[in-house]
Amino acid sequence: MTQPASLSSSASASSADTARLFQPIVKGVGQAIGDYRMIEEGDRVMVCLSGGKDSYTLLDVLLHLQRKAPIRFEIVAVNLDQGQPGFPQDVLPRYLTGMGVRHDILTQDTYSVVKEKTPEGKTTCALCSRLRRGILYAHARRIGATKIALGHHRDDILETMFMNLFFGARLKAMPPKLQSDDGTNVVIRPLAYVAESDIIRYAQAREFPIIPCNLCGTQENLQRRVVGEMLEAWEREHPGRLNNILRALTRVTPSHLLDRELFDFAALSVTPAEGDRGFDAEEFPEREFLAGLGELQMLS
Repeated sequence: MTQPASLSSSASASSADTARLFQPIVKGVGQAIGDYRMIEEGDRVMVCLSGGKDSYTLLDVLLHLQRKAPIRFEIVAVNLDQGQPGFPQDVLPRYLTGMGVRHDILTQDTYSVVKEKTPEGKTTCALCSRLRRGILYAHARRIGATKIALGHHRDDILETMFMNLFFGARLKAMPPKLQSDDGTNVVIRPLAYVAESDIIRYAQAREFPIIPCNLCGTQENLQRRVVGEMLEAWEREHPGRLNNILRALTRVTPSHLLDRELFDFAALSVTPAEGDRGFDAEEFPEREFLAGLGELQMLS
């Protein structure tokens, strides 16, 4: 039966909007994969699907690239059912089957372990993450996965950096590619260049069947949430600031930091070498420099 013209036009417009929202995400993922050689010919990529907006989006992009990329790679979607009360066990299998995606659903009650071992009032993320990671790494070995793809995006990376800076006294973020803890696999984060706001808009357009987390999602005292709100405020007041911070992580100058293991300060002499280029004009375009100067004056 032919659809009414108005309904057909509405569906077409909706599809066009979704495609428009998808475009910058695909571009960012493609660039990150190329920059860090995340996926190579013949890879079997295990996509960790939590039921949240980020991992759904990651799966969509990798399926798209699988069709378009000049290399061949496999995708296996994996979800870990951690035994959370009320977890809708039918949602992800139905969704993935409908998408025609090969998938494995793992079942292991880490929820009870985390609740038992975590003191009242403390966050559950650290222990939950370790348990989940061990189970997923083991499964990756079983299925012969060469890459484990996680759904962390740009904002996750920056939040981690500031969490380490504020609470751990370390300059450390979340790498786009690393060797797994057990040394048998490579973990990749293809969404490393993608802003969370882009993912939110795309996920809303796609109407993903979101599954909330009953562990970390219910903790109102998370310091990560506070840091996230700080970053959101910065981006509202100064659009582009978060991309600048991310870019800074790719342009590190060890000689202008204080890590003696990263740079041999003890060996420095009066012989001309790099010199002090930390404040050269080309490093700070005039418009950005004046804006920063204005902020300093307001703080003084």
